[in-house]
Amino acid sequence: MPPHAGSATVSGRATLGAVSSHAPPGYLCPFCRNIRTGEADYPLEVVHRSATVFVKINPRWRPGNPGSVLVMPVDHYENIFDLPDTLATPIHSAARSAAAAMKVAFGCDGISLRQHNEPAGSQDVWHYHLHVIPRWHGDNLDRQHAAVADADEIQRRAQQLRNAWPAPT
Repeated sequence: MPPHAGSATVSGRATLGAVSSHAPPGYLCPFCRNIRTGEADYPLEVVHRSATVFVKINPRWRPGNPGSVLVMPVDHYENIFDLPDTLATPIHSAARSAAAAMKVAFGCDGISLRQHNEPAGSQDVWHYHLHVIPRWHGDNLDRQHAAVADADEIQRRAQQLRNAWPAPT
């Protein structure tokens, strides 16, 4: 596991420096388990995988935004402060592909990307991940609560995204 690096300030300017992990002692990362063994506490539907990036359906979505995905590095990095710059391009490339697949598969009106860091930033899984969320006019995303989706619906949405995933350029 890489060392945890993050922001510190020197003379009022942000610099890279040591930041402690927010994961509790003995933390077993559920995303690492998904990636390495295919085991999951919730239905696991992989949409795309490369040597560096893993994309899966988020089993917890808001009712008005079905089919959201999580894009994460294959290797474990806790948050944006820990993530190497070299992974930014493959992660965002996969997010762009997921967004394009959502537009085709779901006919959504737009896409939102969300990425949370540290407890105050609403991070609750200690493995960097980027949410790609299909949006529709009037969907009230922030007024809904996420819940575990039906396993058949998760599987159906994942297959739609795999079928619409853009060909590599």
